[in-house]
Amino acid sequence: MRPAATTPLRLALALALCAALLAGCGSSGGSTGNGLASKSPEQIVAAAKAASLGAATVHISGSVVDEGKPISIDMELVAGKGAKGHITVEGATIEVVELEKAFYVKGSSAFYTHVGGAAAAKLLQGKWLKAPTSKGEFAAFAQLTNLSKLLNSTLSSHGRLTSAPTITINGEKAVGVTDAEHGGTLYVAATGTPYPVEIAKGGSGGGKILLDRWNQPVTLTAPPNPININELQSGG
Repeated sequence: MRPAATTPLRLALALALCAALLAGCGSSGGSTGNGLASKSPEQIVAAAKAASLGAATVHISGSVVDEGKPISIDMELVAGKGAKGHITVEGATIEVVELEKAFYVKGSSAFYTHVGGAAAAKLLQGKWLKAPTSKGEFAAFAQLTNLSKLLNSTLSSHGRLTSAPTITINGEKAVGVTDAEHGGTLYVAATGTPYPVEIAKGGSGGGKILLDRWNQPVTLTAPPNPININELQSGG
């Protein structure tokens, strides 16, 4: 039995690669103005990117709609080490742990049924699958679990930038930058460290992803007794 590349996996990857739709809600690290309000849109994005890539950990959560399908994500990322959390696509939840060059994936009954049918769901219910990070169907998760790659690719992929109004988010002022091509708006903390505060996109294909808990401790542990996906693929 071989789990095939599925719509949930493709949508999970699409979430990571969807430029102008990554969002954040993080602590700015202080109440002192950081001067972003007087900067150009390009300078604001550059500052947010530099701050994000210098972080050790971040929590990402929220929801978007991709190709008419709702996706929600809740992940904790650790720079240079891995990540843990879950993704839900159309009611099918996928738990993910990435650690030591391996992915551990555990799906809900709905996910396993979607992947391989009722028989696969019965066999795999409650069990973790283990797969290498470098290849295979689940390698797509690398776009979600690698902190530097995720933030670098997302904050680097945009069209023409324009200024958006400064707003208050969770009690903190944030300067806005809108991607004129994709329609998403990035908000960056206007005080303290210029972490991304929020990027949101309206409309039927929009959504909001939050980033918070910057640099807070995160413990990554490999799940016990995973099933090696190579054995499933070989029928072993």
